Amino acid sequence: MSENIVIVGSGIAGMCTALALAKRGLNVTVLERDTPPPEGDADKAFFEWPRRGASQFRHPHAFLGLMCNLLEENYPDLLEEFYQAGARRLEMQEMLSPELQNRYTPEPGDEKLWVLLCRRATIETVLRRYVERLENIRIINGITIDGVVAEPGADGILDVQGLKVRRDCVAEFGEMIPADVVVDASGRTTNFPGYFNALGVPVPEENDDAEIVYYTRHYQLNAGVPEPGRGGKDRSAGDLGYIKFGVFPGDAGSFAIIVCLHNAETELRKAITDGDRFDAVCRSIPGLAPWLEEGKVKATTHPFGIGDIRAIWRHYVVDGKPLTRNFFAVGDAALRTNPLYGRGCSTSILHAHMLADVLTEQADPFARALAFDAATEEALRPIFSTSLTEDRNGIRRALAAAEGRLLEKPDSLKKWFASAFGDALAAAARYNLHVLRGTMRTMNLLEKPGDFLKDRKTRLIILFYMLRGRSKNAGARIVRGPDREEMLTLIRAAD
Repeated sequence: MSENIVIVGSGIAGMCTALALAKRGLNVTVLERDTPPPEGDADKAFFEWPRRGASQFRHPHAFLGLMCNLLEENYPDLLEEFYQAGARRLEMQEMLSPELQNRYTPEPGDEKLWVLLCRRATIETVLRRYVERLENIRIINGITIDGVVAEPGADGILDVQGLKVRRDCVAEFGEMIPADVVVDASGRTTNFPGYFNALGVPVPEENDDAEIVYYTRHYQLNAGVPEPGRGGKDRSAGDLGYIKFGVFPGDAGSFAIIVCLHNAETELRKAITDGDRFDAVCRSIPGLAPWLEEGKVKATTHPFGIGDIRAIWRHYVVDGKPLTRNFFAVGDAALRTNPLYGRGCSTSILHAHMLADVLTEQADPFARALAFDAATEEALRPIFSTSLTEDRNGIRRALAAAEGRLLEKPDSLKKWFASAFGDALAAAARYNLHVLRGTMRTMNLLEKPGDFLKDRKTRLIILFYMLRGRSKNAGARIVRGPDREEMLTLIRAAD
């Protein structure tokens, strides 16, 4: 309990790790390059806080059931502060389609199927101020890390002893900050694999490009204007093959729209960076049009994009042997999935609590490394694999749309059955509460992907929908909107 634990990065992963460790009585120092949030409300933080260390800071985030329930179970007072800052709790019943609203009866477990609606700036500001008040956490801003201090042990494993600090920070700390345990929570642009490679210890990684760029624009509903209703015929998130889209409601009447395009869609990508054409594209999609009605909303930012979207998994244990002792990576620094799916914040807080469990249950550094690696594989590999599969399917759909062809028709009974099953599952999830509950548990990461399909009643319901025929089920997966040629014609007309 007297260990000197140093966390690098004060984003969501870093703050949640500090919280989880402090809750178990450990003393933690958090090092951050960026400045703290400015004084004032969440709007001030959103528009004025320079968060160089979090490139996705102003892009929308999904705060799923996994994260929400961990907060509610462990930090109910923090959750209350989120509400006071404008975050909203969206319950399961509020997310139902009109067809299911009238048939809904609460069941045990429904209370866990909720999400938090707000901007990341709101989450980070409130979280930071909450953590600052805890006695056993110290946060130091303006610290630039240049490397790790480590020596190889007799078994060849690097023993991490601290961090090298850039010379502009040495006035207070010297050239090294010692640490018994170093936690990398520096996010998707982490430098730690490079530090270890410079010491002769390369960190193997799985690295798959999602081949997309997504663009965001933020808006504010005018005073007194309510949000469009949910669950209608045209959903506010979907995939037209060549373009993916989604609305992310925020706090205080704010919301964001994302438009996601394949790297090869150069003409659309260029057009979407212009505010007027971004809005024209969105208004041409029935699910987005109600959010951008003239006279009811104003844009608060220009469109801006983020690329280099990858699925990455870094391995700090290879062939049963740790590469390092006394070092752990959490959140996006360890593994990351396509942010389009909104899973990163939830997996980060889960990862943080897993690390806290390991550090308090194990004392030996070697055993800790193995235990954390095993726990990470067990809990997060299924989520990572599902996200990777979704990326690859998205690439196939986007390339087919760009080439003006349909996806290949099923050429075997197995492929036909898979397509028919997918149609039946989509229809059942839209019109049957029991199946919907299962899909919502999966989407909110409250169980491993696909576990709900082990339920016998769920399988029988899906079989019933399959027997109706694909023509009746296919509509549940259809998203209305212009095809690719129509969209290109639209943006060319705008020019």
